[in-house]
Amino acid sequence: MSTILSGIQPTGNLHFGRYFGAVQNWKKLQQEHDCLYMVVDYHAMTMPFSPLKLKQNVWELIYNLLAAGIEPENLFIQSLIPEHVELGWILNCFASYGQLGRMTQFKDKSAQSAEKSKDDFISVGLFTYPVLQAADILIYHATKVPVGKDQDQHLELTRTIAQSFNHKINKEYFTPPEALYTQVPKVMSTADPMRKMSASLGEKHNIDLFAEPDRIRKQIRSAVTATAVDGTMSPGVENLFSLLRAAGQKEAHDSLMEDFKSQSLKYVDLKHTVAEALVAISEPIRERKAAIKADKKAVKSQVKASSEIIRKRAQKTVKEVKELVGLTNIRF
Repeated sequence: MSTILSGIQPTGNLHFGRYFGAVQNWKKLQQEHDCLYMVVDYHAMTMPFSPLKLKQNVWELIYNLLAAGIEPENLFIQSLIPEHVELGWILNCFASYGQLGRMTQFKDKSAQSAEKSKDDFISVGLFTYPVLQAADILIYHATKVPVGKDQDQHLELTRTIAQSFNHKINKEYFTPPEALYTQVPKVMSTADPMRKMSASLGEKHNIDLFAEPDRIRKQIRSAVTATAVDGTMSPGVENLFSLLRAAGQKEAHDSLMEDFKSQSLKYVDLKHTVAEALVAISEPIRERKAAIKADKKAVKSQVKASSEIIRKRAQKTVKEVKELVGLTNIRF
């Protein structure tokens, strides 16, 4: 059985882009594999953040993930397992400055960080977080990691670090993880279909999974559907079809696609069908979240317990790694 590791940052809301792009896939994978899903609060600190809001966001995301169908025994909070940062420091010594400097996400996010903090402050954590990400994966000896194309470079760094470590100790200790490419939709903003759906762009650029039904319907009704030239499908219309397909409405998708091809498609019908498909997904999840939040104390105890169980796996790896690199293991 494959061990699969994936993480999600406690920033922004859980919108349909994140749900279709990651969480829906997580639900399927956990039925057949050893899955570990983490809320990566250490990573959330690499960009300008509010300490109070960070803590609130962590637990809100936990409630959201559980409501969306993630099994509690597969879920943990990164900062409850300090071995991640301990291994991260060790692996820093197996990664080069040049390798980190070539990370394209660092270049993109450093510009965002400077803009958000209103100065030129860019944290060292933002520069080195790909190494912590490698530690997140290798500490559980994960064999597969669900990734999008934008994460390919980071996973390749993880593989390189694993190989560098193995070479140094002259032993095949870490197995370089493989990318797990699954068919996930590229969900774009309904307000600007040339940009990816994102909470950081503002409310109109994402559709909250937990929004009231009327709010979801309103956002879909206002979706950009400008007609492309030469009868080709515009990005806005293509995005609506993508949402419908991601929602599992194949029959409706194919029927409306035939209407488009025959030039008889009414955009109001497409929008109505998409909106109702999203509402049908959202409503039972919203109901589960209400039930979960009715007993927050029990949920927190449950996730802390799962984090402690998962931590034992991390502790074993760090103990072995310290012995392999010549560090002293002392039991107090």
